[in-house]
Amino acid sequence: MKAIVCTQLGGPDQLTLQSLPDPRPGPHEVCIAVAAAGINFPDTLMIQGKYQVRPPLPFVPGAEVAGEVIEVGAEVTRFAVGDRVAAFVPVGGYAAKAVASEHDCLALPDGMSLIEGGGYGLVYGTVSHALMQCANLQPGETLLVLGAAGGVGLAAVQLGKLMGARVIAAASTADKLALTRAHGADDTINYREQSLKGEVKALTQGEGANVIFDPVGGPLAIECLSAAAWGARYLVVGFAEGNIPALPANRLLLKELSAKGVAWGAFVAREPEVNAANFAQLARWYGEGKFKPVISGQYPLAEAPRALHDMLARKVTGKIVLVPDAA
Repeated sequence: MKAIVCTQLGGPDQLTLQSLPDPRPGPHEVCIAVAAAGINFPDTLMIQGKYQVRPPLPFVPGAEVAGEVIEVGAEVTRFAVGDRVAAFVPVGGYAAKAVASEHDCLALPDGMSLIEGGGYGLVYGTVSHALMQCANLQPGETLLVLGAAGGVGLAAVQLGKLMGARVIAAASTADKLALTRAHGADDTINYREQSLKGEVKALTQGEGANVIFDPVGGPLAIECLSAAAWGARYLVVGFAEGNIPALPANRLLLKELSAKGVAWGAFVAREPEVNAANFAQLARWYGEGKFKPVISGQYPLAEAPRALHDMLARKVTGKIVLVPDAA
C-alpha cells in the first residue's frame, strides 16, 4: 500500500510517499480501506518530535481516518466487513489502509459521506466533550470561540449554537468570520483589528463571556480572561499559536473563573459510555440536518506536505483531509 512516512524529525518537506506492506489486524482490531485521513494540528508537532506522543522512527503520521472495514480480527464483535467507520489511531492514518482497535472506531451516521467522516470523529468528539462535560454549557449563556474558522473552532460554533448558547466567533480575517456566521455565529470579532476584551464587553453589555473555547493559546489567552464573565469557564483546548500561555492566577481569583483542560483522548479511555452518549447526540443532530462537518480541502496522499504547510500558514478553514485514491 501507499503511505506517507516520517523517516526523520522535521518539517513537512521531509515526509516521503512510500510503498509499505499491507497492515493486518490483531484479534481485537479492524483493517480499514482509508477513504479520507483527517489532518490535525498535532500532526505537525508529531513529525517535529514536539508532541507528547513520540513514536519511534520511521512512522506513518495521522491519527484520524474514515473508510470501510475490509478485514476484522478473530475476536472483533462490534464491526463487520463493509461497515463504514471513523477511527482513531496512534499513528498510521496517512495511508491507503489503517489498522485500529475496534474500541477506537465508531459507525458513521447514516448519510454522512466518507470524506465528511475524515473530519468528524476527532473534532466533534473533542468539542462535544469540551462543551457538554468540561464547560457544562447552558442555553442562554455566551460562548466565545477563538480560532473560530478552524477545525475545532468551527465545530464549537456549530455545537454551541445547537446547545442554545449565544456564540461570539473570533478569527483573524473577514472571510473567516463570514464562514463562522454561515455556520451559526451570532456575533464576530476580528482580533487582528479589534480589541477582543472591548468587543466582548460591548456585545454582552459589560458582562463578558460565560464560556471561552480556546484552541489558540498565546497572548490571546490572557486577553480572554479580561473578557470573561463572573464565574466563567475557560477551556484549554490547544496551542495553535505556538506558545503556551502562563495564566495569571489573580485573574482567576478576582472573578471566580475556572480554567479547565480538555483532554478528549484520556476522557474516552476513562469514560467510554459518556463519550458514546455524546456521539449518539451528534448522530441525532446530523440526522436532523442540524450540522455537517466542514471539509474545505481534499489533497491527494502524495501532497501531504503541501496540506500540512497550508495548515501551518493558516490558509485552512474547517477541516482538510488526505484522499489516498485521489489522482
